[in-house]
Amino acid sequence: MTRDILLSFIKPYYLSSTKKHERNNMDEEEPRDEGQQGGSVEQSPEQLVARAIAPVKKDFLRPPPVRSSSPNDGVSIPNDNNKTSVLAKEKKSKRQLKRERRLEQKSARNLCPEIAKTGDVSSCPYKDKCRFSHDLEAFKAQKPADLEGQCPFFKSGGACPYGLGCRFSSTHEDGVPSANLNGLKNNSEVNGLSKHVQKLLWKNKMSFSKADAQLKSLGLVGTSKSKRNDLENKDEGDTGSNKCDHSDYSGSCVVTSDSCCKLECPEEVMKDDDNDIDGKSESDVLCPQKRRKIAENCGPMDAENEGVSVTEQIVERSCTKSEPEAGTDALTPETDLSLKLHSREKKLIDFREKLYLAPLTTVGNLPFRRVCKVLGADVTCGEMAMCTNLLQGQASEWALLRRHSSEDLFGVQICGAYPDTVARTVELIEQECTIDFIDINMGCPIDIVVNKGAGSALLTKPMRMKSIVEVASGTAEKPITIKVRTAYFEGKNRIDSLIADIGSWGASAVTIHGRSRQQRYSKLADWDYVYQCARKAPTTLPVVGNGDVFSFVDWNNHRTECPELATDMVARGALIKPWIFTEIKEQRHWDISSGERLNILKDFVNFGLEHWGSDTKGVETTRRFLLEWLSYTFRYIPVGLLDVVPQRLNWRPPSYYGRDELETLMASDSAADWIRISEMLLGKVPDGFTFAPKHKSNAYDRAENG
Repeated sequence: MTRDILLSFIKPYYLSSTKKHERNNMDEEEPRDEGQQGGSVEQSPEQLVARAIAPVKKDFLRPPPVRSSSPNDGVSIPNDNNKTSVLAKEKKSKRQLKRERRLEQKSARNLCPEIAKTGDVSSCPYKDKCRFSHDLEAFKAQKPADLEGQCPFFKSGGACPYGLGCRFSSTHEDGVPSANLNGLKNNSEVNGLSKHVQKLLWKNKMSFSKADAQLKSLGLVGTSKSKRNDLENKDEGDTGSNKCDHSDYSGSCVVTSDSCCKLECPEEVMKDDDNDIDGKSESDVLCPQKRRKIAENCGPMDAENEGVSVTEQIVERSCTKSEPEAGTDALTPETDLSLKLHSREKKLIDFREKLYLAPLTTVGNLPFRRVCKVLGADVTCGEMAMCTNLLQGQASEWALLRRHSSEDLFGVQICGAYPDTVARTVELIEQECTIDFIDINMGCPIDIVVNKGAGSALLTKPMRMKSIVEVASGTAEKPITIKVRTAYFEGKNRIDSLIADIGSWGASAVTIHGRSRQQRYSKLADWDYVYQCARKAPTTLPVVGNGDVFSFVDWNNHRTECPELATDMVARGALIKPWIFTEIKEQRHWDISSGERLNILKDFVNFGLEHWGSDTKGVETTRRFLLEWLSYTFRYIPVGLLDVVPQRLNWRPPSYYGRDELETLMASDSAADWIRISEMLLGKVPDGFTFAPKHKSNAYDRAENG
């Protein structure tokens, strides 16, 4: 991107702001509220900090723009034809959106992927039954102009899977390249859900032998409703009922009336409709991916028996090893697979002093995590995924578990309300994904999650928390960690009373967010209470603190105040300035320039095009997530503009000028300016483009911000 093109985007905005500033200076000074920075009564930096207002140097301040008193439903962006387009519009129903997507599929804009790869209209195997368009000429006529730069797939040394649909197709070599990436857009990503497993989940025929066995051993095999009521009664102080009601269990196994809590597989599990296999359970017939995992993790003798069921192999090994010819008196866990590792004997993760990027909803996607890895993050965790959606085989939910090869220490976060769903999800993730740990979210404050009994709702039911952690740690071979808040209700903290037991439940680490569910994200985090919990925790249970870490000074203070803390989790601080990891490692306040910030955004765009695709759909998906991220980054105030360093997370930035045009544009709280930044990197937005941030906060309640 040349300097001239860059200035063409930002100069009109900068000049209009400068003229308005000069006009205001020429006018007679109007009285302002004494509480506003730059008002008739100047305030010292200390006074501003006390009122949580960022103390920006007076040379860079400008008066706030005049706000219209008339209500407005959205932001308007002027275009070349002096027309306006509203950013925030009324949401459409799911049925209406589905109908529009079906009509859109048949339009010329959605060319058949096979034809796009090869350029041959006859290459589609579905012919007239294909749900996509086969009109190659119409697609070329309406296709937007290619973007500047090189195809991200070619840049990374691979082949582009989008062919003619790629927005960088003019840079392709040898005509129309194609590649077989096994369903993934990028072969450096793992944890994709196979079609075979997805069909089993859709048909409710997936076998969860380990989870069901663990549920049985903990006495949680009865009907879901009875056991859930039993746990709730225990939470309320009732002893509950130990009676088994012998009714069907919702899952792959049921409880028979002949023997209490005896598992039997129903008939539908004994038959695979797709493969026409009778008389074998799902665990007996392994998909190629599972056979490959057995061959990789077992010895030569095991590889020869890959067609035999896992149970038969274990029995055969145990019998062979017990013979006198084996020449050993004691069996080690490595030679006897029938011996299960205790939860404390699992391979634990050393979180101490590691820079931990929190799992962040919407913005904590794979491209953003790659940016943070480049800037120094050590531990990354995927976005929170709901257990019920994963067990239903929803592709959009499984996409949250994707992992890039650069994430050397990676975990996934799941959220569930009951032990059975969490246990089955844990077993499924371990079978299908490559991960280092599994985190269970017991602190999510979102209403839709809490109303289902998950997230922060579990803080009111410690017995259910215990059952979930015990069954998950007993099912999984990977470490199980949990993330909690201080309490559900403000002023009724309870984690300190549970911290001594959480380790005995089987958790390998616990993260404590220093706010209650009722508090959400308002006020400052209660780090004194986090310290109290860390000191009460057993030495075998690492405690991770979370909340308001925004500089290396915050990081150092927590290390000094409480050496018992293993590390800090960085959340919103990384959203606003992802280079916080560099600052912590280098122990400095980085006065980053606007050009360096733009380069970070460019990296995100390149990573996003690799992840979501380089076709038109992928470009617009990347733009959407970029705009969501920009709705946080504008809160950053450059170090060189502050009277007091470092910036605190709760400071409200006043209206100010940057040191150059680009820095001024990046400081704007207007969604229209975020869109202008996206156009620098991804070209013009399509006609009718709308955007409104997903998250809710006071900064976005004004109509001007969409």
